[in-house]
Amino acid sequence: MAPAPTPSEPGMREQERDLLHEVADAVGALMEFWGFKRVMGRVWALLYLRGDALSASELCDQLSISSGAASMALAELEHWAVVRRIRKPGDRREYFEAETDIWKMISRVMRERELVQIERALEVFERVREKLRTLPAPGERPRLDDIADRLGKLLDLARVGRGLLVALVQQGRVDLGPLMRFPRSRR
Repeated sequence: MAPAPTPSEPGMREQERDLLHEVADAVGALMEFWGFKRVMGRVWALLYLRGDALSASELCDQLSISSGAASMALAELEHWAVVRRIRKPGDRREYFEAETDIWKMISRVMRERELVQIERALEVFERVREKLRTLPAPGERPRLDDIADRLGKLLDLARVGRGLLVALVQQGRVDLGPLMRFPRSRR
C-alpha cells in the first residue's frame, strides 16, 4: 500500500486546486445572484482562501480566466474595497490581496447599494403620494386617495427596510420587531 501523498506532491496540489475552484465557483454564483459579476466572486474567493497576495497573471493561470476578465474584476473589487493592490519589495509586479473582514465588505455593499435604492424609492413614493393628493380630479378623489393610502403603506415598508438596513450596517444587529408589527391587510 502506497503512502498518502504529501501536500507538495502534484496529486495533492491538483486536489487542492480543484477544491478551491469549487468554492470559488460557489462564491461566484452567489455574487452573480446578488447582481455582481461571477468572476468577481471567483477572484475574491481565491484570494481570500489562499490568504496570500497574487499577481493578476497568477489569478489568470489559477482560475483559467483572461487577463481582461481579471483586470476588470480586480478594478471592480478594488472599487468595492474588497481587494487591495500591494507591491512586494524588489518586485515590479502588482499583487492583490483580499479583504478578510467579511462583515466590513457586506456592510459597505448594503450602505452603498441597497440603502441608496431604498432612499430613492422613498423619495419617489413621497413625491407621487403628494402629487396624487393635490390632483384636481372631480369624481376621482376616492380612487386617488385609495392609491395614496396604498403608497403610504409602501412608504412605511420602505422606512422599516431603511431602519433595518441602517441598524444592521451601523450596529451589526437588527431588531425585527418593527417588521413583525407591520400592518397586514387582507387585500
